[in-house]
Amino acid sequence: MTTSQRTWIKPAAIGAAVLAIAGIGFATFSQQQQAPDVTFITIAGQKISSQDLRGKVVMVNFWATSCTTCVKEMPQMVETYNKFKQDGLEFVAVAMSYDPPNYVLNYAETRKLPFKVALDSGGDLAKQFGDVNMTPTTFVIGKDGKILKRYLGEPDFASLHALLQKSLKS
Repeated sequence: MTTSQRTWIKPAAIGAAVLAIAGIGFATFSQQQQAPDVTFITIAGQKISSQDLRGKVVMVNFWATSCTTCVKEMPQMVETYNKFKQDGLEFVAVAMSYDPPNYVLNYAETRKLPFKVALDSGGDLAKQFGDVNMTPTTFVIGKDGKILKRYLGEPDFASLHALLQKSLKS
């Protein structure tokens, strides 16, 4: 092998490796994860399966009455739901397993939450959504049942609204 051949082989191999890694990364990030197949049980005792929600854009918000950020963002969540419900947005607020059901019921009633509020008594929903243990955690699920976005903490509501607008129109 000549010196000129050796000088381009190493950069070419590095370039190929970088492209391969980038390709894997792109494939991983471009494939949206399917939302888990779960059944929510609301504080009213209604069962809602994820299959019932297919064909709709859905927000699933894991929260707790003891979470100050959750309580702070809740009026904006209500505002977001009210803004997009006529376009078909579904919303399920899932209270964490450690949240006493009577606190959740009291909070939902006194704040007149307009969307469905579910209890995750055994923590199964949080586990199925990827071991959610930090609140608030919000998922936006597309009409095809794939997770479009996961927000940890209070979302940027302007970008959330833009995502909902786009998703509800498609």
